[in-house]
Amino acid sequence: MSKIIITAIGKDRPGIVSSVAGVLYQLGCNIENVSQTILQSEFAGIYIISTPEGTNFETFSEQFHGTFDEKGLHVHIEPMASEGPQEPSGEHFIITTIGPDSRGLVYDISTVIAEAGVNIINLKAVFEGGDNPERNIMVYEVLVPDTVDRHVLSGTLKEKATSLNLALTFQHKNIFDTVNRI
Repeated sequence: MSKIIITAIGKDRPGIVSSVAGVLYQLGCNIENVSQTILQSEFAGIYIISTPEGTNFETFSEQFHGTFDEKGLHVHIEPMASEGPQEPSGEHFIITTIGPDSRGLVYDISTVIAEAGVNIINLKAVFEGGDNPERNIMVYEVLVPDTVDRHVLSGTLKEKATSLNLALTFQHKNIFDTVNRI
């Protein structure tokens, strides 16, 4: 059984996920992972699927594309590389920033994260601008390797955030999940 990664982007409308899942079902595929979101009025989805034994990638790709080309959904399909490197040992943390929008915020915070050798697992950034700076929020889920000093990382992030007039929190994911469940 091989794996394929599919990305789908287009104007949002009801039924996109259902349509993609239906075609995959008809082709005998199993959705193993999916991440989907709406950014303003645009749909974006990433699917990792397993295909039945003997599936020809070119035939699969033609059948899949043929279903969505007319519907305005832009689809990219490619075979997934064989198992990659193992995820380093570490712990998941949530970094949240709130404050005024300005050009370069994602770059500034993500650079601090990258320079520390930390991987961003998920990022959600909503910039609504306007007079209320609390409406501009970035939430990063990161995997902090065991070799990274979390106190130093937190301090460096808070310094950068202060220079950008942002409030920043750095919490272990378990604590974040517990606090936000209440």
